[in-house]
Amino acid sequence: MWLPSHASAIALLAWSALVSNAAAQVTTDCNPLNKTCPPNPAFGTEYNFNFNRTPNVDVWQTTVGPIEWSLNDGATFTIRKQGDSPTIRSKFYIFGGRTEIWMKAAQGTGVISSVMFLSDDLDEIDWEFLGGDNANVQTNYYGKGVIPEKSNGGMHPVGGGVQNGYHNYTTDWQKDRLEFWVDGALVRTLHAKDANDTYYYPQTPMRLSLGIWAGGDPRLEKGVNEWAGGVTDYSQGPFSMYVKSVHVQDYGSGKEYVYGDRSGSWESIKMVEGNSTIKEKVNEPPEKSLSDRWEDLPDGAKIAIYASVAGFFGLLFFVGLFYCIRQRRHGAREARVAEARAETERLELERFKKAGIDPDSFTASASEYNAKEMRRGGAQDDDSYSIADGPPVTTASPLDFTSSMGTGAVAGGMRAVSPSVYSDRTGSIQSMMNPAQQYGAQPQPQRTYTADRYGADDGGYGNAGGHNQQGYWGNGGGGGGYR
Repeated sequence: MWLPSHASAIALLAWSALVSNAAAQVTTDCNPLNKTCPPNPAFGTEYNFNFNRTPNVDVWQTTVGPIEWSLNDGATFTIRKQGDSPTIRSKFYIFGGRTEIWMKAAQGTGVISSVMFLSDDLDEIDWEFLGGDNANVQTNYYGKGVIPEKSNGGMHPVGGGVQNGYHNYTTDWQKDRLEFWVDGALVRTLHAKDANDTYYYPQTPMRLSLGIWAGGDPRLEKGVNEWAGGVTDYSQGPFSMYVKSVHVQDYGSGKEYVYGDRSGSWESIKMVEGNSTIKEKVNEPPEKSLSDRWEDLPDGAKIAIYASVAGFFGLLFFVGLFYCIRQRRHGAREARVAEARAETERLELERFKKAGIDPDSFTASASEYNAKEMRRGGAQDDDSYSIADGPPVTTASPLDFTSSMGTGAVAGGMRAVSPSVYSDRTGSIQSMMNPAQQYGAQPQPQRTYTADRYGADDGGYGNAGGHNQQGYWGNGGGGGGYR
């Protein structure tokens, strides 16, 4: 259902009350009808803005974001959640002029895509697209912010649909008439004399705003929702409006527009002579690319750059070569050390073999000593380094490693056990050391002969020495063996 188009102004005012960011769309910081205000910066030129990248911030202002910019779609204005109303606004004003906007409207019940021209004294020109109506576009105008009882709006069909593709929406605004065009076809003309004898006719400098908002927001009044086409269901979003380009021609000139009095009439506007700063900004040559800058360099500079680059890579090559050589030398040293270690181990193995020792015979299981348990009673552990008994070995000095240990190892019958452990502490059996050397317990395990009949007459290497002789540990002679 289409309601009188002045409902759109009521809707936008209500929306601005709900969302503070949108208030700038329909309000002014300084109304020249009430007081003296700063001059309006004039556009004073003609220019085509392609929105395939972020526009110059000196020319356009994003009042509510975010807005996305892309090569294929141009500027994208999207509502993703309740309260979103992305909007961009020009920092320049036109005083009469022609604009062509290539855009595609958003779909979605209650979603409004809009193009709005607004002056400081609230003269207004609108293009509005309802998300629930793909077939038509609405046009409207207001003077001095007054919402008339009779509608100022119009509705115009658009071939192919406003949401299905990009269309050209052109506004031609002059002192005595206002024209609306769609894809090169004139769809509406408003004469100044028909707007309450020009009073409600837009006739003061305006700036351009592009944006999207939700007239179907459930927080708005029921009448506003009805004008927008119904309540917006945000779960069906996002809802996006696209603008590829904006062509602007200002019929005024100079650098500024100034209100000469507080009448708000066309004749009261003064054009200040001079160069428009906005005009200078938009006509600045684009920043040169790297390839363009390279082409602008003289041949001598190019040769110097080539030489510098070549020198850099040459230095980089030699640094890399030096590093590789150093690493190879370091690796060679490590290899020589490893070879020397291997040779040492090989020679040691050969010495064992020449002595008749099988190195594998040293592989045995050993139990850990528990100092706490041993302190309790001075108990000895007979299970350490256990190797099966072997045949008799020849008598040898207890310090003769080659004859005693070696012979036992060759025979495969050497048995390693720990000696009895003694301590002078309370509860110990007997000191293992000479009374003159009472320095504490001697926990080191020692190998001793395993049987009395294998012992020597001169003393055993262990608890007891040979027959009737003092033991090696001073515990008395007797039937000591290699235990």
